Amino acid sequence: MLEKDLNEIFQRMGLTMIDGGMVSIASVKITPDLFDARIYLSFFQVKDSVGTLNKIQEQAWEIKKELTARVRHQLRSMPQLTFYIDDTLDYVDKMEVLFKEIKKQDDVISPNSSPKNIPEEEG
Repeated sequence: MLEKDLNEIFQRMGLTMIDGGMVSIASVKITPDLFDARIYLSFFQVKDSVGTLNKIQEQAWEIKKELTARVRHQLRSMPQLTFYIDDTLDYVDKMEVLFKEIKKQDDVISPNSSPKNIPEEEG
């Protein structure tokens, strides 16, 4: 619910394109008590993601004001908005590099080995 509204607000406020890069909302997580909304932002080709995050945080009051107007009949109180950098893609890239290194090391250790015989399950 909030993610769709926030995307529309970001587009209207021109926050989807900053410093020649693209900003998108990766996910929105709301605490069970509805006091906090954690908004994870994904940056694509943004030179300074921390600086861009700061620019967005400077406009948090205006974002919250417009979001409150949109969801006032759906929520009793508006959660506090906190913005974070979504580093999921960075994590995925690091994991892929690690897996490639492991595969290279495995190939060096046993280049001509065949898969080990795994006993079939008895059923």
